[in-house]
Amino acid sequence: MSRSQFASDIPALAAALRAGNRAALAQAITLVESRRSDHQASARELVQQLLPDTGKAVRVGITGSPGVGKSTTIDALGMYLIGLGQKVAVLAVDPSSARTGGSILGDKTRMAQLSASDAAFIRPSPSAGTLGGVAAKTREAMLLCEAAGFDVVLVETVGIGQSETAVCDMTDFFLALMLPGAGDELQGIKKGLVELADMIAVNKADGDNIPRANAAAAEYRAALHILAPRSEHWHPPVVTYSALTGDGIAGLWQKVLDHRKAMNASSDFAARRREQQVKWMWSMLEERLKSRLRADPAIRAKVRQTEAGVADGRMTPALAADTIARLLEAP
Repeated sequence: MSRSQFASDIPALAAALRAGNRAALAQAITLVESRRSDHQASARELVQQLLPDTGKAVRVGITGSPGVGKSTTIDALGMYLIGLGQKVAVLAVDPSSARTGGSILGDKTRMAQLSASDAAFIRPSPSAGTLGGVAAKTREAMLLCEAAGFDVVLVETVGIGQSETAVCDMTDFFLALMLPGAGDELQGIKKGLVELADMIAVNKADGDNIPRANAAAAEYRAALHILAPRSEHWHPPVVTYSALTGDGIAGLWQKVLDHRKAMNASSDFAARRREQQVKWMWSMLEERLKSRLRADPAIRAKVRQTEAGVADGRMTPALAADTIARLLEAP
């Protein structure tokens, strides 16, 4: 099926994707990411058709500061899972990609083993758009990967701040990677990352770094004692591991499974999935409204005039917001 045909034959694309056809999966994600209105309509139809085939994968969000070893960790964890007979998809959320082009292509070279495996699929976020739009497309890509038979979806956040919250809101388990060393612990706490995390994992616990990694882990455990956990049924653990040697990777994954078991036993898992669906709806609605503002030339011109009025002090932001909202009202 060529690129020009895939938007017109949704049932065939859905069938190929359900059969695990990697080319069909890549085409489906391209369709989801397209800004063309006809492609967007086809993408909505495709995701709706595939919805019964989704929801079974383990969704893990992974974040960490540059240099923490996200790519190496994903490579090691992904290969460990493949060794267990799992199929692994890796998606990226990168709000800076509109400016920089993103870094996932570089990450692919660092995920040398995973990118060469037939049991893995690696895909970057869209190359442009607001964080809300990127996150919404990543959610849809995640569902497509699940429908294609992937057992684990790893969602990597390349950016910081808002992107971490977005990834946390679309995954079942949010893993924060940290480095051993002075100052890193407090820096992580300042960013609020600890409050989002379902687990903190200190990387590079190998060789001479082991004492420093253990000390960092102790600092995080102390910090977690004074913070309220996201769920009363799960208190985020702190582990150490080495992505380079693979030590601790099996234990790290076992914690993910322990969390899923605890959440299922308490019904928190289903509640979190329902909450994610509602957040996704609002994210899509916000993006849809912004798209209307960008798509209509007459509306775009009026928005620019309104912005100029606010910038020049002739109009208050509140009045300007009301003016723009009225532009979106159905005629």
